[in-house]
Amino acid sequence: MKKRVLSAVLCLTMVIALAGQATAVESPSIRLDGETLPMETAPVVINRTTYVCYWSVVRAMYPDATAAWENGQAVVRAEGLTLTIQLGAKYLVANGRYLYFPDGVQVRDGNILVPVRTLAHALGADVTWDSGSGAVELRSGTGPILSGDQYYNADNLYWLSHIIYAESGNQPLDGKIAVGNVVLNRMNSPMFPNTVYGVVFQRNQFTPVANGSIYLEPNEESVAAAKLCMDGANTAGSSLYFVNPRTAPNSWASRNRPYVATIGAHAFFG
Repeated sequence: MKKRVLSAVLCLTMVIALAGQATAVESPSIRLDGETLPMETAPVVINRTTYVCYWSVVRAMYPDATAAWENGQAVVRAEGLTLTIQLGAKYLVANGRYLYFPDGVQVRDGNILVPVRTLAHALGADVTWDSGSGAVELRSGTGPILSGDQYYNADNLYWLSHIIYAESGNQPLDGKIAVGNVVLNRMNSPMFPNTVYGVVFQRNQFTPVANGSIYLEPNEESVAAAKLCMDGANTAGSSLYFVNPRTAPNSWASRNRPYVATIGAHAFFG
């Protein structure tokens, strides 16, 4: 059993088959620095995203890397790199950075797969597509991704995770990300304050500020959602507003702003 699980770790390949999910086109070849990479499992294309066996790529780029199965997830360690991949998750974690992909970690034949672009970003490689040969080209960079401690602004992370938890702590991950997107979209809009703190505490904007729940300690997934947002995850597009239509069926946003999406219990508006 242990052997089976470890093989699942060492060979990140593909896809938990979901009904009706568009899989693939012809399997593309993967080249690293001009050389074709032997893959433990053939790459697959899911919703126009190329998934690869993570271990084949990691082992080629980091020959000293080791992999283990710890607490229900694959853990890879190499010089300057710690990479964790959890089955069923919609992200991987590289050096404390949370990198999102909407179709999630995939598994086939006991192997684990992640999107090649996400993996390359984690490992510090560049990715291009050779339209002539249909190959995915990887180019080694100068080292793995910058750590989360260096990348995430601590103040922004603190308040973003708190507002995500206070507004959507009981929502699915994509709903938490969407709330974070609204805050960051406002921060980047000339119509709102230009810091996360300023957006969150703008007068009469967020109920948790008024009732004090903004100060509750966020749960683990809310912190993860904040990091995912800060690393570019987006499930709400350019939304600037969200409401719970059950508790606010005739909100100002629903009457005056363009509808974007409904995720969990919240409707989002641009």
